[in-house]
Amino acid sequence: MSDGASVSGAGELRVGDGDRAGEAGELRVGGLVAGPGAPAVMTVVNRSVDSFFESADSTEAAVRAAGAAHAAGAAVVDIGGVRAGRGPHVSTQEEIDRICPVIAAVHEQLPDLVISADTYRAPVARAALAAGARILNDTWAGADPELPEVAAAAGAGIVCSHTGGLAPRTDAHRSRYGLLPGDVVTDALDGVAALARRAREAGVPAARVLVDPTPDFGKNTRHSLLLLRRIEEFARLGMPVLLAISRKDFIGEAVGAATPAERLPATLAATAYAVEHGVSVIRTHDTAATVQVIDMVTALMGTREPRRSVRGLR
Repeated sequence: MSDGASVSGAGELRVGDGDRAGEAGELRVGGLVAGPGAPAVMTVVNRSVDSFFESADSTEAAVRAAGAAHAAGAAVVDIGGVRAGRGPHVSTQEEIDRICPVIAAVHEQLPDLVISADTYRAPVARAALAAGARILNDTWAGADPELPEVAAAAGAGIVCSHTGGLAPRTDAHRSRYGLLPGDVVTDALDGVAALARRAREAGVPAARVLVDPTPDFGKNTRHSLLLLRRIEEFARLGMPVLLAISRKDFIGEAVGAATPAERLPATLAATAYAVEHGVSVIRTHDTAATVQVIDMVTALMGTREPRRSVRGLR
């Protein structure tokens, strides 16, 4: 991607400098710029064989999925090779073999599309960055302490998440918080802020450090809803907020939608709330629908012009 391009709305490019310091909460990775009032869409592309929603069964299918996401308005694709929750063991080399050919092919074919590698392992992260990734999406809250240094050495971004103390590849059958906690928000804020400080100390600029409250990870549905209700507090940390809520369990339980396939309308409603309250990146399985939500909310907020405005003018 050229360092003279940035994102406006849900994937439209405008002029900018990808490495200079920006406004508080603004993401700058290479030529991509996104922030409150002008969030970017990050589309999920899974190469795991047991994802909770959908997976690409081959490198070719994953590359096609990335291309389709880009055409639909995604500014970032998040490529992962290991299911977040419990499942069969995946070795480090197997994870590399699943995602790096996809990253390399997407980077070659779509150089203006920012690639995120969804991994918590430093060896996988190094291989992914060498293949063309620009962001490390560490969904397991610094389980591998080398990741910030790996990101800094490559000039990449890093996602600082909150898992409530869970180890990688585990499910939150029991939360360490109470049923109706007030401290889950404080704990999540403190947790992502501490990880962000580690990333900054390693040399990652604030505009490339994303914070993710990580609903569903180590949390019950009420916890996750509370985090989303108070998402502005994460935005006030001054770093870009990534929100990954697409078709998750707390969305389903909030509206009584038993399966991920039934959860799109509720996911989009939560997305609209998040955009209005300062989120910089929305991670989704549904690119086109999410782009429309962002376009509508930002048009209502007045931070983006309508895509087309001819009614009453002719």
